[in-house]
Amino acid sequence: MNLSMPESREGPRLLPSSDAKITTASSSTRSTQSLDYVLRSGLAGGLAGCAAKTLIAPLDRVKILFQASSPQYAKYAGSWFGFANAVRNIYSHDGFWGLFRGHSMTLVRVFPYAAIKFIAYEQYRAILIPTKDHETVARRTLSGSLAGVSSVFFTYPLEVARVRLAFETKKNYRSSAFTIFRQIYHEQPPRTSGPSPLPPSSSTTYNLARSATTAASAAGTATINTLPNTVSSPLSGLANFYRGFLPTVLGMLPYAGGSFLAHDLMGDFLRSPKMEKYCVVPNTESTSSEQPYNHSQKSKLRPWAQLLAGGFAGLVGQTASYPLEIIRRRMQVAGAVGDGRALGVLETARMVHMERGIRGFYVGLSIGFIKVVPMVATSFFVYERSKAYLGI
Repeated sequence: MNLSMPESREGPRLLPSSDAKITTASSSTRSTQSLDYVLRSGLAGGLAGCAAKTLIAPLDRVKILFQASSPQYAKYAGSWFGFANAVRNIYSHDGFWGLFRGHSMTLVRVFPYAAIKFIAYEQYRAILIPTKDHETVARRTLSGSLAGVSSVFFTYPLEVARVRLAFETKKNYRSSAFTIFRQIYHEQPPRTSGPSPLPPSSSTTYNLARSATTAASAAGTATINTLPNTVSSPLSGLANFYRGFLPTVLGMLPYAGGSFLAHDLMGDFLRSPKMEKYCVVPNTESTSSEQPYNHSQKSKLRPWAQLLAGGFAGLVGQTASYPLEIIRRRMQVAGAVGDGRALGVLETARMVHMERGIRGFYVGLSIGFIKVVPMVATSFFVYERSKAYLGI
């Protein structure tokens, strides 16, 4: 059956007429830098992000509680059955929907986040890799890293609000998204002309920081308070929505770059001559030599192969960026504990190390692995399938 589109000026087809054969002739004529392609790839990316996040929402909430050392759930972290016990605790206190607390804010954030990420990746890739000869590891990694940073820059305030909602463990009162935004905006810790104010004794986290400062002073070494003023000075207003932004960007460089690179490399391996008869959908074609180079017009992988490539991408990205993710979570919830003083990257890292040592930077990593395989696999799978149905 011939499914090639006639050369006419008719509007683009949204759905292929058959699943038997998906050729690339129709979509190769649509430039990756055209507005039509950008809108369609953005829609595909947004849908992919929402599907992936919905699938792992309960895992995400428990992981946030572990990472941010919620007093009520810190005791479960690090044990073999910690995740199951935490889920049971949440379910008994808040019911089934307690596992999805903060998920509405997640969807509000993740649609534009995923849309921007995939749009940016396609555009950066088209610029950095105009031909197959330019398709190097460095250029692939840079394309993914820049895409991740671009998406974070535009959606980070929504991420801070989402983490705050997920961090809440109050049984009798649940904050709305509006309440959380207002609370974050108006958080105004007391300003002092001297050293940073000492936190109240009720906060375990801040007591550890105070102990670290005192010990360092006694030894005559540099203290936490000798860091630049931008580290320990209090934030307020719009700046509150960018707590943890620096470690997020630093973590996004290896996460997005590594995950997109791993996905591409695994895809290349699965399309290799030895694997293609098992992994590639029959009767699909790659871009011909006469057509402009477009990486998305490679032979289509079978569903299980697409999921495998996505899962591998998630494992690589998560492992590379997890310590910075721990620091980011701590900085994001800083206003919800202690006196709300803004913590810097180095100060937060020292605090995590004081509490649990090196292992503190990998708290919840097992949940991260359990979460990231289905999440990233689903994200890439839905994205590729959505692109096919949208004709790009």
